[in-house]
This record gives sequence, structure tokens and C-alpha cells, in this order.
Amino acid sequence: MKVGIYTLGCKVNTYESEYIASLFREAGYKIADFEDTCDVYVINTCTVTNQSDVKSRKMIHQVVRRNPSACIVAMGCFIEANKDISLEGVDIILGNKDKSKVVSLVEQFFATREPIRDLYDDLGDEFEDMEIRDFENRTRAFVKIQDGCENFCSYCIIPRVRGRCRSKKKDVVLREIECLIQHGFQEIVLTGIHTGNYGVDLGTDFASLLADIVELKGLKRLRISSIEITELNDRVLEILANYPVIVDHLHIPLQSGSDEILKRMNRKYDTIYYREKINKIRLVRPEIAITTDVIVGFPGEDETHFMETYQFCEEMNFAKIHVFPYSIRSKTAASKMKDQVLGPIKKERVKRLLSLSNQLEKSYMDQFVGRTVEVLIERERDGISYGHTGNYLFVQVEGKYQSGDLLPLKIFKTAYPCCIASPLTEKEVVKQ
Repeated sequence: MKVGIYTLGCKVNTYESEYIASLFREAGYKIADFEDTCDVYVINTCTVTNQSDVKSRKMIHQVVRRNPSACIVAMGCFIEANKDISLEGVDIILGNKDKSKVVSLVEQFFATREPIRDLYDDLGDEFEDMEIRDFENRTRAFVKIQDGCENFCSYCIIPRVRGRCRSKKKDVVLREIECLIQHGFQEIVLTGIHTGNYGVDLGTDFASLLADIVELKGLKRLRISSIEITELNDRVLEILANYPVIVDHLHIPLQSGSDEILKRMNRKYDTIYYREKINKIRLVRPEIAITTDVIVGFPGEDETHFMETYQFCEEMNFAKIHVFPYSIRSKTAASKMKDQVLGPIKKERVKRLLSLSNQLEKSYMDQFVGRTVEVLIERERDGISYGHTGNYLFVQVEGKYQSGDLLPLKIFKTAYPCCIASPLTEKEVVKQ
């Protein structure tokens, strides 16, 4: 039987979907293109914004219309946030627990043809172990080390749908990464809902895990998917300074450059703290690409607050800014706040901050013209190969290279949003 899997949202969902795909393969199912007519459809949903909810509903309704006789599974954060939801045509409804049981639940459904709702009031304290040996059709492998969040930012629904912080045991993390290295993956990406809070439930911490990972033989690149500024302590910075296997890129959410708005958001830092920590990072990694997330149009944000954010982003000289208009999430503190910002104002502020992001990104790219960089090739089309450097420059080079190749290339110009590179000459190779 054929299974189609569709993933919305974050890298954690991507990891979980890959794990679910591996379970179906082991059980004898064939993983097919989601657009195919399949016997089973799995939609791993997201609820981080209103738009995520819309997309989740759309994909569920789409497969119900496409093949109503298939077993249709809807799971994940959108379901967890809407436990009482009625989804006509959906046969199995799961939240964020028991995803590892999806194959047995599908087989139970085929045996009984009775709908299944597998939902809990409490996601518990135990990490649901998932361990991946391979990532199909990917050049980098994600490793989920942690789940849950207890920050309770006033705008965010994630603590409610992902539960308390739970961590994968260190020996399991190390074993999984070693296996992926043996399968030829050049880059490992550590991911979680609150990645830097790893170990809080195990009596350890993220720095301790990082110190063991960087010593693994054969590891070429290690990337941290996202980390809070408050979790980049001196021990983490010491490891960052001494182990170049950690790529020259960190994604550190800012959310606002206004101290007043940060306080309303219930973030755990102010701009002084953020600035000082960024300066410390750049002392040990001068050319690091620091990317960030910013929410605009948070309740109470006026033009003065927005300009504080704009100017702070400019000062921080981010390599890229991911900009999101504030999205009301029910049952969060911010949803009850007065002074909600009108949609057109949010849209206009998003546009201005994205324009700044484009300027900063191009400026960062331009620094590397004439430089030799190492590029992980991801795809090839019409004789042009594409990939990313460790510091996440998007690079294209003429030639048919294999996905997964890690190549030294020389950037000779930028054509935003891409860097144009060429292979090294024989003389340049000798110098390498």
C-alpha cells in the first residue's frame, strides 16, 4: 500500500514525519508522492499562526476530496490546539503524543474501519523516543533532541500544544548522530521546540551535549537550528570558539527590538542583554551569520516601538530577518491585550522590515566575493548545481555535481539572493 505524508511547520515536524515514514517502510508500505492517489495520507499539522491553521485545514480537506476511501490521518499541533474539532472524512486524529504508534493505528483502522481519536489532556513528562537511521532525499539530517517549551511567551500557543520540556537521552542522541554520519550525511542539524533548554529534565544541559557531539569522528558540519539568546552561555561560546565543526551560523530569535514590547511579550531579556551577547559571539566568530525572527504589529506596538525594532535590527547587522505579522492565538495572554494593531499597518511594517532584511543579507553576501567557501550541494538542474555554505550563503555553480557533495568553490559575484561560484583552479586546489 502507498502512503503520502505532508508536513507543515517546523524542523521538529520534518523530523517526526521522516521517522513516521521510516516506520511505514519497515512495515512494508511504500512512501509515495503526496500528490499521488494513496491508500494512506498523513498530514502533520502546524498551528503557530492563523495561516498555519488555514494551511492545515486545506491539506486535510484536499486529501478527503481526492480519495475519500483512503485512511486519512491528521496529527500534530493544529489538532492538539483544537481537540474538539470535527474533521469530516478524517479517520485517525492524533495530537503530539503517540505519533510513533501511527502504523499500528492505521492497521487497526483497516481491520475495524472504526474512527480513532488518540488525544490526551496531558502530554506527560516522558520524551517520546524517535531515532532515525537515514533521511530520504535529503542532504542534511535533522536530529530531534528535545520537545516542549515552558517559556510561555505571551503570544505563543506552543507550550500548550507541545507540553513540558522533555529531552532525548544523551547516549541516544550520540548513537543517532553516529549512525547518520555512517550513512554519509555531511551535516547534522540539532532541533527541538526549545533546543537550548535540552537536559533540564535530565540533570544536564545543552553545553554538555554539545561538548560530546563535537568530538564525534567523521562529523563534518553541525548546525543548531535555533537557540534563545539566554541559552548561549559562556560554556556554549567556548565550544563555539574552539570547534569549527559547528557552522558559522546561528539563528537567534529577537522578536522585538523595543524593550517595552519585549516585556509585553514575556521574553526573558532586554535589548542591552541581547546586544552584549551578540557582541560576545562575534568576538569568537567574527564572520558568523546571525539570523533572527521578528514579530511586527504586536498589541500596543506603535510607530515608535516599530522604529526601535527597525533600528536595533540595523545595528545588530543580521544576515537575514524572518519577519512575521503578529497572529492572534486563542488562550494566550496576548490575545486578551488591548491595542491590537490593524492588519494594513502590520502588512506595511512587514514590508519595511523585509526590505531592510534584503539589504542586510546582500551586504553580508558581498563580503565573501573573491573568497573560497565550502558548499554542500543540494540539487542540480539543467547543468547548474545549488547548495549552501556553513554560514548559509545560497550558492550556485555551473556543473552537474552530486547531492551531498561538499565542495570548495570560489565566489566571484553575487546575484541576490544567490552567490555565483566557480570550481577552484588546479593552483588554488594545491593551496587548499
